[in-house]
Amino acid sequence: MERRLGDKLTAEGRRRRILDAGLECFSRKGFRGTTTKEIAEAAGCSEATIFQHFASKAALYGAVLEAKTEVEEILTKAADAAARKDDAGVLRAIGIGYLTRTEHDSSLMRLFIYSALEGNERAGRFFRSRVTRVHEFLSSYLQERITEGVFRPVDPLVTARACVGMVVYYLLLHEIFGVKRPPDISSEQVIDTFVTLFLEGITERGGSGQEVRRASTPSPAPLHHRGRGGG
Repeated sequence: MERRLGDKLTAEGRRRRILDAGLECFSRKGFRGTTTKEIAEAAGCSEATIFQHFASKAALYGAVLEAKTEVEEILTKAADAAARKDDAGVLRAIGIGYLTRTEHDSSLMRLFIYSALEGNERAGRFFRSRVTRVHEFLSSYLQERITEGVFRPVDPLVTARACVGMVVYYLLLHEIFGVKRPPDISSEQVIDTFVTLFLEGITERGGSGQEVRRASTPSPAPLHHRGRGGG
């Protein structure tokens, strides 16, 4: 029997609730292991209600991916920093964007892991398109700064992937594998540490060092004083 959502929910509100329930269920059991009955129970509606909004389970899965994998906000903030040539700001915008979003809800990361194991091509396309946009943006910015002589002549795409990879690995450890987090370190301080280490590695010696210094200015975390004298 359908558990009524009540007249307070609009059709769009009901659709959003189904999408949220779909993400939760798909992230726990994958596409193949999840039934529309389970999603309906999680959303507090009937299967018939689901099919009023989505033609099939595959259509619902695609809608979940479409709704939950946007990177516009991350790229907008990174582009603002890039326009100012704020290297640390670019990296921080991307790092904080990924970190806070996944710490708030790790379901999407779990869903993509399932999709990779299942070989789900639809999810694979969404993942690649979103991730590729971030990698291409960062790679282009790094190449620009390499040309200007600020960064060492490294492969910009490999370097962009390495930068994002630090954050992704940190999230895998703590959000997926349940490794205990370092005590008394905020998300911002974690990203600040990554940014400093990364810029220390790719900045040309004898060139402008202000990008490295910027990475440690926002928050006086204890970690920052274990490196080069807090600078």
